[in-house]
Amino acid sequence: MSRCCLLGLIALGCYLTILQAPEYVSFQKGDWPISGEKIPDMVALTMGFSVQEDLSWPGLRAGPLFQRPRANVLVVVRGVDSLALPESVASYPLENPVPFTLDSVAETVHTLFAEDTPVVLQLAPSEERLYMLGKANAVFEDLPVTLQQIRARLSQDGSVLASLPLNSLSRNAEADLLFLSEVQVLHDITALLQRHRHLAKDHSPDLYSLELSGLEELGRRYGQDSSQYQDATAILANVLQKFGEDLFGLYGDSAVVEVVTVKNFEVPHTRKSRSILESKQISNPGSPYNLAYKYNFEYAVIFNIVLWLMIILALAVIVISYNLWNMDPGYDSIIYRMTNQKIRLD
Repeated sequence: MSRCCLLGLIALGCYLTILQAPEYVSFQKGDWPISGEKIPDMVALTMGFSVQEDLSWPGLRAGPLFQRPRANVLVVVRGVDSLALPESVASYPLENPVPFTLDSVAETVHTLFAEDTPVVLQLAPSEERLYMLGKANAVFEDLPVTLQQIRARLSQDGSVLASLPLNSLSRNAEADLLFLSEVQVLHDITALLQRHRHLAKDHSPDLYSLELSGLEELGRRYGQDSSQYQDATAILANVLQKFGEDLFGLYGDSAVVEVVTVKNFEVPHTRKSRSILESKQISNPGSPYNLAYKYNFEYAVIFNIVLWLMIILALAVIVISYNLWNMDPGYDSIIYRMTNQKIRLD
């Protein structure tokens, strides 16, 4: 796959926890708070991209210039204060939990690596929201997205229902099915990537952004002290731990995995969405009008090279043609000069 940077950051309620990260992406242990609106900048920096404003946050140290993760995976879990994720790299307090997206990071990936078609996947199953770019259109074409598709997937072979300890969770209740559907999506993403392992070996970084709100619905339906909510919290913690480990391994230990858990966002989180059935492979997946790709940063250099080379060649042709036209064969041509000398000798 594209050189992906699998970033595993998990925000536990008011904390951001780094679930998986390679050694050359250095997160420092400490209680340095980070604002929710700065998480996209942190993700961009871990992938080696520049940001508009410097991130004055001591939790992330500068890494090697030519060694960056191959994928970044950000999981946002809504409706929970914390998850039991013991095998994490570091965790940080999360302040100002405002809604955020990785749209700016996705745009940077698409602009810089348009020719390599990296995988860009942004998904929120509960809202049936999906956005895909590049190779994601082919890899995740069969990924169930709508709630109806996911619930149908739960009744098929390979469903997570056969392996999860449901305990107090029901297979028929709406809130329970929403939570189980999100767990199924995580399982299917891992399965599809295992089937397309070659995608983790190319030179462009991949980006995943997932938003899960099943726990929020369970808390609203049963209450946070209910056995259903407690069982679901334990299940999700184990699933996310394994999800991060699997993706980290698929990218050859060159990924950062992030999960953000927030009880409630301070403002409603809305964003434009589209169905997977509308995600057709067109010349420019970022435009619904089949427009050409935007030029990259090397366009100006290439344009100037071609332009001035053509001007120089045109001037050279004009000068050579002018001199040939006004040339005196008797004096300017070595062929005639040698011929005249031979005639004199004879």
